[in-house]
Amino acid sequence: MSHTYSHNLVHCVFSTKDRRSLIHRPEELWRYVAVLAHAKNIHVVAAGGTENHLHLLILLPQTMTLAKAMQELKANTSRWLRETGRTFQWQEGYGAFSVSQSQRDTVTEYITNQGEHHRTRTFEQEFTAMLQRAGIPFDPRFVFG
Repeated sequence: MSHTYSHNLVHCVFSTKDRRSLIHRPEELWRYVAVLAHAKNIHVVAAGGTENHLHLLILLPQTMTLAKAMQELKANTSRWLRETGRTFQWQEGYGAFSVSQSQRDTVTEYITNQGEHHRTRTFEQEFTAMLQRAGIPFDPRFVFG
C-alpha cells in the first residue's frame, strides 16, 4: 500500500497522585497541554477536568503510540506544574478509550462540561463507570493505586 490512512481518536483520563486537588488553574493547564501536544504533532480536540484530574480527547499521529503520547504529555505537564512553584505529581497510569468519529462531538461535550459532571459524582465514580462502560475488567482494590 503506498499510503497509510489512520484516524485514532482517544479519550485519555488521568488524575493527580492520590486524587489530591493540585491543579489550581485547570484552564491554564488545558491551554498548556494543547500547545505542548501541538509541538509533538498530537492534536488536542478537547481538554477538560477539575482540580484533581485531566481529560483529553486527542488525535494520535499515525507514527506515535498511545504510550509515547501519554509519556510526553504527563511528563511535560508535570514538570510545568512543578515549575510554577507547587509540589505536583500525576498518578502512575491513565485510562484510554477509543472514540469513533461519530461520537467525537458527544465526547467533546462531555470533556468540556467536567465541572458540571463533578457536582454530583466523584472522579473515582466517573472513572470506574468509564471502565465498566468500556468493558475493561479491573479490581477496585487496585484501580487507584
